[in-house]
Amino acid sequence: MHIRPSASIRQNYNEIAALCKSSGEPVYLTKNGRGDLVVMDIEAFTRRERMLRLREELLAVEEDRLAGRAGVTPDQLESYLESIIDEVEHGKEA
Repeated sequence: MHIRPSASIRQNYNEIAALCKSSGEPVYLTKNGRGDLVVMDIEAFTRRERMLRLREELLAVEEDRLAGRAGVTPDQLESYLESIIDEVEHGKEA
């Protein structure tokens, strides 16, 4: 964990930016000795956001499974996709 006073962002922006990029971790900025802001590299932020979205999706799927809501088996999905591909390749039968 990297903690710096908030004044350091003005005085040492390049150093803070390099620290964020090299460590891949956020830098916590304090104001009057208390946490105030978090600064992070854009790539690390994007990766973190993707991971959080994936976790939310997995949690929703797991909640559905635990609640007994029916899903689709891999075989059912494969059959469905094959039928769509067949329709596209051969035209929809009347």
